[in-house]
Amino acid sequence: MVTALRSELMALHGQVGGARLERCGMGLDRVRSWVPRLAELAPDAVAVCGVAGGLSPDLQAGDVIVATEVRDRYGRAMVRAAAPLAAELRARGLRVHVGPMVSTEHIVSGGKRAELARTGALAVDMESSLIVRALHERGIPVAVVRVIVDTVHAPLERLSTVTAGARALRTLRRVGPSLANWAELAGPRTVVLAAPRSFCAGVDRAIDIVDLALRRYPHPVYVRRQIVHNAHVVADLQRRGAVFVDELDEVPDGTSVVFSAHGVAPSVREEAERRKLTVIDATCPLVAKVHTEAKRFLARGDSVLFIGHDRHDETEGTLGHAPGQIQLVQSAAEAETVEVPDPQRVSYLMQTTLALDEANEVVDVLRARFPAIQSAPTEDICYATTNRQQAVRAIAAESDVVIVLGSQNSSNSKRLAEVCERAGTPAYLVDDAAEIAPEWIANKRTIGLTAGASAPPHLVDEVVEVLRALGPVKLVEREVTREAIRFTLPKEVAN
Repeated sequence: MVTALRSELMALHGQVGGARLERCGMGLDRVRSWVPRLAELAPDAVAVCGVAGGLSPDLQAGDVIVATEVRDRYGRAMVRAAAPLAAELRARGLRVHVGPMVSTEHIVSGGKRAELARTGALAVDMESSLIVRALHERGIPVAVVRVIVDTVHAPLERLSTVTAGARALRTLRRVGPSLANWAELAGPRTVVLAAPRSFCAGVDRAIDIVDLALRRYPHPVYVRRQIVHNAHVVADLQRRGAVFVDELDEVPDGTSVVFSAHGVAPSVREEAERRKLTVIDATCPLVAKVHTEAKRFLARGDSVLFIGHDRHDETEGTLGHAPGQIQLVQSAAEAETVEVPDPQRVSYLMQTTLALDEANEVVDVLRARFPAIQSAPTEDICYATTNRQQAVRAIAAESDVVIVLGSQNSSNSKRLAEVCERAGTPAYLVDDAAEIAPEWIANKRTIGLTAGASAPPHLVDEVVEVLRALGPVKLVEREVTREAIRFTLPKEVAN
């Protein structure tokens, strides 16, 4: 653990386990003189820690900065290994910000700070950049963690800085145990990638539809519900001009609206038509198939049972084809008690993102109770859901832990984690690398990695880069099948 000031070193004393504490001195000139000592110390990992000045107006004294990169007048150096550290610090109840930092030759204030803030840097120090570069040259994992003393609203020259400094050092003391835990993560690993993973054809199509709508139609373009259940996808489309709403009453008359990949009830379509909205339908063709089957079963007089999850967008859309007539069955226990008017005229459908083994348990109960029950001629659970579950099951067998990338409201992503757990392998569902807690991967030398059908592929690459920054990584891919399906675009954006 490297600090610039004696007060910082004393704050960490006794808080970092068996880690060695080193003082490099304040300012880049002193750091230049100290850096050769790294060869003598030969550390497995290094955390550069201490206090810093805030550049972003959102920062308060005592906030913790975990750097993703450190900049100086020579350029920038990435700090990827620290992502798990941020997750643990948040779990300890600290206010944590993740982003770029800048190292300067001298203390900066006023106009110079404003200039640095405009670059997007969160905070400024005078030591980190040279240490990070020296460690990169040696292939040593590094983290940079700083606690804010002075802020945009309370500059360094004020008397209140004394109080803020004491607060920052107390916070630094709380940071110490997490630094020690992070340092234990350094070492070689094998990362086993599930294939297929990440975007499926339906998700690709839905995102393309919004992208094309943003290019073709006047802004804003509205999207009813999340186009797909992924926070990164939604945030990216929002930045590009999409406006996400829960219901059509939030959409002005005469504007454009995209229906999400999960489909909608007929009543939603009727409202859009009545209000003369331009509708661009991004419903996944496989979800649309389930809707078609529901109408067919209802038309022949069947009682329809829908196996799915309550309040999921796809469930709402399917049940909406006959409110009160299609019954939701969520589990084998519910299948034991569901009643129908005529056991000889009953059919079932499934949400497309279910876990196949759990869904089959429900079907087994229904078939035992209603031997005449009918189903669609082809599977309702989509090919992408099934393929990703088979792939994650394959890697779970050889992994100490599995990381699943996907948002908490993503049904298909949740099912991947559940498949691993049922196979006896711990699994964690996270939005991105910043949510991976150190204890999940500590002493784990084989890590499985996959992504739900709505999670962008670049998130997988980012996790691999974080693990690679912690030590050598052997990358292995287990491919269970190859997907070549593509869906056509709706006429509203196709030409």
